[in-house]
Amino acid sequence: MRDRLPAVLPHLRAFALSLTRDPDRSDDLVQSTLLRAWANLDHFQPGTNLEAWLFTILRNSFYSEHRKHRREIEDPDSGFARRLMVHPEQESKLMLEDLQQALSHLPPEQREALLLVAEQGETYADVAALCGVAEGTIKSRVNRARTQLAALLHMENRHDFGPDWVMQAALQQPKATASM
Repeated sequence: MRDRLPAVLPHLRAFALSLTRDPDRSDDLVQSTLLRAWANLDHFQPGTNLEAWLFTILRNSFYSEHRKHRREIEDPDSGFARRLMVHPEQESKLMLEDLQQALSHLPPEQREALLLVAEQGETYADVAALCGVAEGTIKSRVNRARTQLAALLHMENRHDFGPDWVMQAALQQPKATASM
């Protein structure tokens, strides 16, 4: 077989080129054909037509590759794949539930001050005027509320209540909790 293979290579390449119409792809197809033939050499029956056997392997490889590529979609910038992704909803819902439960454990004055400053976006001065206390009192209540929430939510420190999207989403929803 080794002696007959060099004579068959130009014919295999010509056949692959007629199928693919691409010189690089046809070379790859011939190479994969030879690899498959070599791996399945025990299936070749001596005395039969080697060229016909190799042509059959090449043709079947081409059709298999063609069927595979037909189902694939070209997506060079991953735009299509990103549209198919769905971010899990359960994590933010669970975080919201944890936050609402932790908020319910805060003293009412701290909870009110924190929600007015963090959720409503009010200034410390406005919240102080609304509650009838000094601005420093509101700052202290918000600080204590954040520290206590961090402990209740098992966070490293109270500064973890940054502007990340999950926390912002959670702080936008506990309106019913403000009356607790």
